[in-house]
Amino acid sequence: MATENKALITLFGATGDLAKRKLYTSLFKLYQKGYLADHFALLGTSRHEMSDEEFQELVLNSIKDIPAKDGEAEAFSKHFFYCAHDVTKPEHYVKLKDRLAELDKQFGTEGNRLFYMSMAPQFFGTIAINIKKQGLLTDNGYNRLVIEKPFGRDFDSAKKLNDELSQTFEENQIFRIDHYLGKEMVQNIQALRFGNPIIEALWNNRYIDNIQVTLSEKLGVEERAGYYDNSGALRDMVQNHIMQVVAQLAMEEPVAFTDDDVRVEKIKALRSLRVYTPSEAAANFVRGQYGAVNDQPDYRHEDGVDPESGTETFVAAKLMFDNYRWSGVPFYVRTGKKLADKFTRIDIVFKKPLIDIFANPDTADKQALKSNVLTIYVEPNSGFGLRLNAKHVGQGFTTEPVDLNFVQSDTAKKESPEPYERLFHDALEGNHTNFASWAEIAYAWKFVDVIRNLWDIEKPQFPNYTPGSMGPAAASELLARDGRKWVYDLNK
Repeated sequence: MATENKALITLFGATGDLAKRKLYTSLFKLYQKGYLADHFALLGTSRHEMSDEEFQELVLNSIKDIPAKDGEAEAFSKHFFYCAHDVTKPEHYVKLKDRLAELDKQFGTEGNRLFYMSMAPQFFGTIAINIKKQGLLTDNGYNRLVIEKPFGRDFDSAKKLNDELSQTFEENQIFRIDHYLGKEMVQNIQALRFGNPIIEALWNNRYIDNIQVTLSEKLGVEERAGYYDNSGALRDMVQNHIMQVVAQLAMEEPVAFTDDDVRVEKIKALRSLRVYTPSEAAANFVRGQYGAVNDQPDYRHEDGVDPESGTETFVAAKLMFDNYRWSGVPFYVRTGKKLADKFTRIDIVFKKPLIDIFANPDTADKQALKSNVLTIYVEPNSGFGLRLNAKHVGQGFTTEPVDLNFVQSDTAKKESPEPYERLFHDALEGNHTNFASWAEIAYAWKFVDVIRNLWDIEKPQFPNYTPGSMGPAAASELLARDGRKWVYDLNK
């Protein structure tokens, strides 16, 4: 049975796209399942003038496509209220304070307050400081802060922001959203590793040759061009999503499956990530920008993009961890827009036998055995794949790879919570397991800053890949130099 969470949520940026597409739908699903019930309310804020009734109508419109019982959506919407608010004006927080006090009493939320910032990050610090100065915190319940990425543009700006937040909130009160950590199969990484001795026994440099992480997007920048051209794939995807996935793949087994213990091991893994020198970064990182195809313009001619833009829409890299478990094992990562398809997958490539007794010296194929590959399919399908070697059916003795696959059923996928639903629930529960800590973000920025600083002074030769491909040729060459290939390769 679901346990009801008593909470009063203040949402900064309540009329924004994220709130309408993800947040209200996630809260409604939690309400339908009983995790939210009578003792919760949400006070939305933005610059727009709006009545409570108009705001409730906005919420109803956002959740209209979710199947519901008669009257359920309307009952849910009655927990939503609105206050026009300029986050830069301290006097506006006084009105917020009064509304929150009224709602706390009306809905019996027992002083539990969750502040959610779904707006431009330059306002995060201002909001946090005013929450404390103007007395919006409570003494009789919890006070928690949820913030969206991006968390800074580099280590210095991230540290400045964290210092501002820390004036009001302790680290254990801050929940930094990374929606990839809410995905079912990303959370399955730890179940796969630490729940299966046969897997964990092989999860090291004695048996693993390399690990590959691919986050592929089929679409271009679409309506995000203004944001994306000032960010790029390195900041938008590598520093957060990819680093979080890689940390889970590289971490040691925690003492217990608690948020504190998991964070300790993720931090230790990121501490051992080799920070490259500029020359090493140049050798181990590839960037790209998509060109034109048919009537589709190249990146530089997308609406809202600088015609001379040097912003990368693709990144591939080789990462190395300097620790006992992973010494010598490369982690290859890539992400980009306008690629062959939309999918996320993780391929663990195991070493071949030292001696291939099945190799036929009379043929050109001296090494008949293929590498065993364990694949974690994150999206769009969720499941696992294992590639083994088996005897080919027929006379003689030749081997061929065979694939064992498990894919979650449509029913299981339907029942699985969406990332924001899962993460909202975790924040209400006070569970940090699937949120990034400041230490993780700091180590990730220190690593990424070397590459960003190098790329900012070198003029790229863009565009350098065709939409519908898997990125520039240099991404394949990155692995070819080591005698390896991408497991997912359109040029097989």
